[in-house]
Amino acid sequence: MPSTKSERSTGAKKAKAQPFPIKWVAIASALMFFVPLVCSFLDSIKERWYVFNPTSLHELAQAAIAHAPEPDDTAFMADYIIRNLTATYPSTQIALNHDSSEWVFNNAGGAMGAMYIIHASITEYLIIFGTPLGTEGHTGLHTADDYFNILVGEQWAFAPPNLKMERYPAGSVHHLPRGLTKQYKMHEGCFALEYARGWIPLMLPFGFADGLTSTLDYVTLWHTVRITGREIIRNLLIFKI
Repeated sequence: MPSTKSERSTGAKKAKAQPFPIKWVAIASALMFFVPLVCSFLDSIKERWYVFNPTSLHELAQAAIAHAPEPDDTAFMADYIIRNLTATYPSTQIALNHDSSEWVFNNAGGAMGAMYIIHASITEYLIIFGTPLGTEGHTGLHTADDYFNILVGEQWAFAPPNLKMERYPAGSVHHLPRGLTKQYKMHEGCFALEYARGWIPLMLPFGFADGLTSTLDYVTLWHTVRITGREIIRNLLIFKI
């Protein structure tokens, strides 16, 4: 029986609809090809946006320890570090958070402490992190190199298959290369100047996960997002990536 006009019209529409899946497959294939290339290129040039130097920060941490009136005076060390950084780096080069009273809790990888965000940008962050009570947890798997400069107390760490404990006393630095993970423990009264360089936004989910799924401390989570976002924007406004 001959097809009606409406049937022919429906068949034509179906025929026209067939290319759409092909189009989306082509777009997905292009993204899968170009996105890794773009990410690889950006990763190869990210060092041009670094301002801080791990060696200089380690020396600054040691100087803060040496000048502290008491070996556990973390507040003095924090002020010493921010004063030195302010004198070293002009505000046109990098934005720093000078409010050393702006401490917030931080829960990540099962460990809990408090942090003062000195600097946050797309490629670097610098914080003081620690606790007077002691804590331990997972370092996280990150896209950035992490330098943990111990100011007060002592940190232990280990990563299998090496089953021996790593010990980091005050004045030492614990370097965790990107892509590696460890278990770590900060003993009672341990604080550190922590510097990370790499793709910082990719580290943020690790820092937020415990607040979203475990502690449900949304007040602390809000302050963490607020301060981090504020500092990243302040740096972007002076073209610090």
